Amino acid sequence: MKILIGDDHVLFREGLRRLLEQLKEGASFEEASNFDELLEKAGKGETYDLVLTDLRMPGWPGFSGIQDLRAKQPDSKVVVVSASEAHHDVRDALEHGAAGYIPKSSSVKIMLSALDLIFSGGVYVPPTVLRESGESEVRVGAIPPSDPQLDHLLTQRQREVLDRLREGKSNKQIAHELGLSEGTVKIHMTAIFKSLGVRNRTQAAMAFPQSHSA
Repeated sequence: MKILIGDDHVLFREGLRRLLEQLKEGASFEEASNFDELLEKAGKGETYDLVLTDLRMPGWPGFSGIQDLRAKQPDSKVVVVSASEAHHDVRDALEHGAAGYIPKSSSVKIMLSALDLIFSGGVYVPPTVLRESGESEVRVGAIPPSDPQLDHLLTQRQREVLDRLREGKSNKQIAHELGLSEGTVKIHMTAIFKSLGVRNRTQAAMAFPQSHSA
């Protein structure tokens, strides 16, 4: 596995590299200390399995930078690893093509689980961002879905949102029923669309059989 890490803090890059060595034995790494360098390395012809990028490091062009990385590494998982846990940063990152958003405050266990979910084809959204009214964004498995593939792609909460989408409910209605803000429901929707490879609510509703969440 080839991994490209972009972050302007050398100690964080070193720590992240050691952590990732636990996930994939024998992985090789390239590092960049600013976004221009990250983009340059992404475009040199080397194909990476994973590209990790911070937000707002030197040279950061805004969230269009994620699209630029994906254009240079179309087969790579581009994941944001950031100190920011703001809803709008998570939503913007996912909407611009990130395969996941991992806060720097995450424990080693959570970070490894997040990357495992991403490599399974799902989209990771941090519990620290989504925790509202007792919400806990648990990694999938607590409620068995009717299709095994869905188990690898969506978290329990995302399946609950998807079930209500299939019932024709609006974001406002889903937010009310699940005790969430509409902003949080929008983040879930973005993650669901990306995980299922669809572009809109109708396609998401038809993607898999009903997951029968409790």
